[in-house]
Amino acid sequence: MAGTLYLIPTPLGAATPDDILPAGVQARVRTLRYFIAERPRTARAFLKQVDPGFPLSDACIATLDEHTPADGLASLLEPLDAEDGGLLSEAGAPAVADPGAELIRLAHARGLRVAPLVGPSAVLLALMASGLEGQRFVFHGYLPVDKSQLTRRLREHEAASRQLRQTQIFIETPYRNDRLMAALVRACHPETLVCVATDLTLATESVRTASVATWRREPATIGKRPSVFLLLASA
Repeated sequence: MAGTLYLIPTPLGAATPDDILPAGVQARVRTLRYFIAERPRTARAFLKQVDPGFPLSDACIATLDEHTPADGLASLLEPLDAEDGGLLSEAGAPAVADPGAELIRLAHARGLRVAPLVGPSAVLLALMASGLEGQRFVFHGYLPVDKSQLTRRLREHEAASRQLRQTQIFIETPYRNDRLMAALVRACHPETLVCVATDLTLATESVRTASVATWRREPATIGKRPSVFLLLASA
């Protein structure tokens, strides 16, 4: 009988699994010996924290990252013909702002059971805490780096938010957080609401929602901390 591909969430930063993950999720992880991860070194550190009850040398960790060719995905699933396996996210929920969606789609095509486990998703946690529209929202991932393209894209997202009453969500490479925030308050209407959710689930967590006008009067330095950005335009 074919195995199950478990989608295993991980802490969003320097937090212990006991603080973030349900006991049942950790128990499931301890039953597995085959894992697929973006960075095997990080995966081993996570497994050590979970205290798997077996030598880490017994675990097989295959790599799935942006360099994995499409024709290499099938081989990653071959061990699941005989055993269960786990897909580990580098941070947070697998395949959400993270590699893995194509592998999961292929698992479905091969008739494998795919089982998502409960854990943190930075995107959903940010939306929950923002106070913005939670019925209609869209996640865009990363925005353009080019300054003019970034400004144009932000205005397009703001217009879509206004027309559809839809929260727009995006992320940025941490060292460009403050650059993105500056572009946001420069490009958007003063009444547009912007939320910045930083270091979610960590002791340094910060979530702030305010109008663009308020952000202009009371700017904040985010720094190189993982953050999620959300905006909701006024009608």
